[in-house]
Amino acid sequence: MVNIKKLTLMSNIKLFESKRVRTHWDAEQEKLYFSIVDFVGVLTDSPDARNYWKVLKHRLKKEGNESVTNCNQLKLESSDGKYYKTDVADTEQLFRLIQSVPSPKAEPFKLWLAKVASERLDEMQDPELSIDRALENYMHLGYSES
Repeated sequence: MVNIKKLTLMSNIKLFESKRVRTHWDAEQEKLYFSIVDFVGVLTDSPDARNYWKVLKHRLKKEGNESVTNCNQLKLESSDGKYYKTDVADTEQLFRLIQSVPSPKAEPFKLWLAKVASERLDEMQDPELSIDRALENYMHLGYSES
């Protein structure tokens, strides 16, 4: 699994495997947005993440992928200290993009997403499983059974 180290939200940068990913917190929508170019760079180790994203974005648009169509742009600080419009994705969009990136680094995310999806489908068939999971999580937080 990819090691995720969080810096303070104030810095607007997250580290994924010691590579920086620019972020923006939208307090009104209560959503965290990630720079897609930065994240693609982490997942692919591409020497030109911007071009990789451009090609991937074009391919996904042709396939009718709505995550790309609904992609927002925000002004984020670049390495030269200036602010430029950058494609960003919220968590849900980012997970959808991860599924489309052919990279060994994306595989742990894909496996985790498949596992979570399978668990949720099982819980829809048997709601007691959902209750059991909630109680287990509650206990892991240090609360008592009562």
